[in-house]
Amino acid sequence: MLHMRAVCPVDHTDQVLAVLKEHPGVTHVVLLRGAAIDPAGDVVEADVAREATDEVVGALCAMGIDRAGGVTLEQIDTALSDAADRAEEAAPGEGADAVVWEELISRTGEESRLNVTFQAFLSIACLLAAVGVVTNSPVTIVGAMVVGPEFGPLAALAVGTVLRRWDLVRRAAAALAIGFPVAMVITFGAAVVGSYTGLFDRDMVLAAHQVDFVFQVGPFSLIVALLAGAAGMLSMTSAKSAALVGVFISVTTVPAAGYAAIAAVLGEWAICGYSVLQLAVNLVGIVVAAALVLALRNRRGRTRAVGRPLSNG
Repeated sequence: MLHMRAVCPVDHTDQVLAVLKEHPGVTHVVLLRGAAIDPAGDVVEADVAREATDEVVGALCAMGIDRAGGVTLEQIDTALSDAADRAEEAAPGEGADAVVWEELISRTGEESRLNVTFQAFLSIACLLAAVGVVTNSPVTIVGAMVVGPEFGPLAALAVGTVLRRWDLVRRAAAALAIGFPVAMVITFGAAVVGSYTGLFDRDMVLAAHQVDFVFQVGPFSLIVALLAGAAGMLSMTSAKSAALVGVFISVTTVPAAGYAAIAAVLGEWAICGYSVLQLAVNLVGIVVAAALVLALRNRRGRTRAVGRPLSNG
């Protein structure tokens, strides 16, 4: 279940209460009159079955509560309540299959921002991948996959494309188009220093056959990317968020970027080119599969989700 809190103008409170009390998927309705200070108004709280959340939030947004006040959602890990059990049983569908569109847009919008934290994680991941290439360590390569934050913008591209949220598409595209080149330049610089100080040499890298899979582009590169994109979007649109870790360690986006930087330092332009191609294949495959999965999900509430711009905060 999700815990919902709505800050609403006093003249909308009765309408909000009516929506919540009439919906079978809502329980534990609480009213705090005059509790909201900025913006001023009443606070209404309730626990909502996940499969009913999109419908309830849509009704509140149709009243303009999101503009005049605000609606927030929080995941409930444990609910010991017969009333909550009845609400989940009464709500149509299964909670794991329900898509909360506003939650999805908010989450992908936040994770697609190009900021210092995103760039730092992506650069560190590329550096880890470069170390894995130099030391012939698949384990380090896997570590780089987990650290890489690139799935956020990739998921945002899919969500923005399906819902026609071009502001989200622009933000995600900028994060990827700037983030990866910057990370690769940083990795290139570190590799130059490492090469000149004798940390590694050409023969050492070319003998590292255990990590050759990073730049070896083939049909399975696309297949794995498609499967990872599908699994990732299913994870983000359901309650199965733990599956995202498997997505991170199944694609060679960050490792390919790191290998391209190392190959460029060594003058191995063929390997560098294949690594960049591997990166492109994985990026495109993930976005295409994620968008297809999202398009096939229940699209309730799409009209409401299309119009609201993302916060710049």
